[in-house]
Amino acid sequence: MNLLFAEDDPVIGSAVTQGLLEQGHRCDWVKDGAEALALAQSHQYDIYLFDILLPSKSGLELISELRNRGDRSPILLLTALGTIEERVVGLNSGADDYLVKPFAFSELLARLQAISRRSSYRPAPQMNWGDLSLDLTNRRVHRGSVEIELTPTEFSIFEMLLRHAGQIVTRKMLCEHLWNTDWEGETNVIEVHMNRLRNKLERTGSRAPIQTVRGKGYVLGNE
Repeated sequence: MNLLFAEDDPVIGSAVTQGLLEQGHRCDWVKDGAEALALAQSHQYDIYLFDILLPSKSGLELISELRNRGDRSPILLLTALGTIEERVVGLNSGADDYLVKPFAFSELLARLQAISRRSSYRPAPQMNWGDLSLDLTNRRVHRGSVEIELTPTEFSIFEMLLRHAGQIVTRKMLCEHLWNTDWEGETNVIEVHMNRLRNKLERTGSRAPIQTVRGKGYVLGNE
């Protein structure tokens, strides 16, 4: 993986960069948000790893600018802000996942690998649901001729629902699909991504076909 890492804490920055290099990955580490944006605009990265609290530009500002430019590369957000509300803000800004400090390097690596798999998975050329089409080669979604811009995580969730259309997809199934784990301690994260996916689908047409089955999970409704 080729990563852009923005972190102003020298201890965390050095340790994470060294760990990634030892695992065979490339990592450009910067300590400033403006510098991170400049590199993102001039280089191609597989994954962005951003701390929220950065000089010049915050991690949230970076995410907003990159997504507005059409950059769909996966983003993992590092945060010392531990409340659910604060994490929701990060996910709603366009991040694919978050990790709360302090963290174990092994968990960071696992999450990076998980979002990398989600963004590069190529199982079939195209799937359709009503007037919605999923281009699985380029990982794009269209309603008719209108493209719906989804993050890699949102795309993976919608793909999972479509592959199990008419069946309940549990939160546990989604956790296993997204993060290769059955850990359900962060199901609120699933709900945040699901709400964001629904909103994006609804902005381009009628009510989103994703229904919540209380206490069980989600189901893709009638075409």
